Amino acid sequence: MSSPTGTAKIDRHQDYASGVSAVARSSEFEESLPKESGTPWQGDLLQMFLRNQIHVAPTMPLLAVLMGVTAMIWTPVLIVLAWLIGVIACNAMQIFMSRQYFKQERTPKEQGDWIGMMSASELMLGTFWVIPLFLFWPNSDGTEGTFLLAAIMAVSAVRFLIVSNFMPVLIAGTGVITIGIALRCVSEGEPVYFALAGVIITLEVFFLFIARQLQETARDMIIFRNQKDVLIAELKLARDHAENEKHKADSANKAKSTFLANMSHELRTPLNAILGFSEVLEREMFGPLPNATYRDYAGDIHSSGRYLLTLINDILDISRIEAGRRDFREEPIALREAFATAVRLLEKQAAAKAITLETYVPEGMSRILGDGRAINQVLINLLNNAVKFTPNHGHVLLSARRAGDGAVELSVRDDGPGIPPEEIDQALSAFSRGSLATKKAVDGAGLGLSIVKGIMELHGGTVSIKSKQGQGTEVICQFPPQRVLSGPRGELQAQATVQSDSQRRLISVTG
Repeated sequence: MSSPTGTAKIDRHQDYASGVSAVARSSEFEESLPKESGTPWQGDLLQMFLRNQIHVAPTMPLLAVLMGVTAMIWTPVLIVLAWLIGVIACNAMQIFMSRQYFKQERTPKEQGDWIGMMSASELMLGTFWVIPLFLFWPNSDGTEGTFLLAAIMAVSAVRFLIVSNFMPVLIAGTGVITIGIALRCVSEGEPVYFALAGVIITLEVFFLFIARQLQETARDMIIFRNQKDVLIAELKLARDHAENEKHKADSANKAKSTFLANMSHELRTPLNAILGFSEVLEREMFGPLPNATYRDYAGDIHSSGRYLLTLINDILDISRIEAGRRDFREEPIALREAFATAVRLLEKQAAAKAITLETYVPEGMSRILGDGRAINQVLINLLNNAVKFTPNHGHVLLSARRAGDGAVELSVRDDGPGIPPEEIDQALSAFSRGSLATKKAVDGAGLGLSIVKGIMELHGGTVSIKSKQGQGTEVICQFPPQRVLSGPRGELQAQATVQSDSQRRLISVTG
């Protein structure tokens, strides 16, 4: 039994193949448009005429029967029946040919042959309709002649409506009818009939002009339809290509995240041994080392191992965030305490460069609801970046403020060299290192801001960067208003006695 996924892939491949075929056919269509002889749109117009002919098949025989029955009043029955059989047979032949045309695909050459055959059949049909003007014409000046003229003109109008968008057949059919009516009128030798012949010819010219306009309109519609088919086929191709590329990218990203997560775990195991034994040697836990240089080497090993462990933890964090497996535990967080904890961890690193670390939290600042460990990681990553790129004797400010819509913004601003404008957009991407970090060989794998962005998205927040070269950088993390614990409900939810998530949800709903 085939799987639904396999079936979907087969359908996409079939759509792709059909889209390629459609584009190829449409391209051939457009390439051949300038050629007037045997153009594809003429074949389409022929098909429109044939469909019209099939749809109104009973019309012409019915008109022939009505006119024949009326003409039997003053014309011998055998003559009328012979004419009636000829008209119906000619009309039946046209219907038969019209149906035969659609039974198989026709090449452009075959389409040209069919245009000739249908024009000949229309000429024959028009000739049969002209015959009553000479066989049924009365000898006396009665209303019978007027009836015949009116009936034949009505037939010409009907043929015009059926064949109006296909000039070759229209000219063959209505042209012979018009000529027959004009000859009949001229043969009468009376001024009124002369005038009527002139009117008939004028109307024929006018109708042909209108038919020409209708054919051009129909042709433009066919061209636009084919262009639309080309566009739809190209859009389908682009969609299928995008879906295939997205599927490949998702698979590659999933494989990458799985690989990084597995490798991170595999690397951490031997690193723990390296860190442990190097610390034992550095502290001389099992007795003094005979050479102090060995102790220094052990310290270097321990420092390098801790740095490598930090990188591995960052890779593991970004992998978990991308895979959606990052643990998330909500709790009330006091920003003043969170700031103090982050600054305490970076004080030594800042002191080494004589950088001033300053924090500012307004009095009465509300707590925020979030994952304490994750928010602490955000603050540490931002401060670590700021200290890393701030020159000696510089200044770094970590602050909090309320936005106009009730959100809370955490800001880390430094007076470092800033970020080039063309690099700001990619600064939040994973493994992205700016030109300054590369030029000055600053430590890091380019994961800090990417982890910050992932954590803020888990909290429903955003990260933005404001920077000008030579004027420093400010990174702003905004928590949405629903995570700000303000008012009576916020105070109750932030109380230490409220510990469980279910209690907090109940307070949020009922508060």
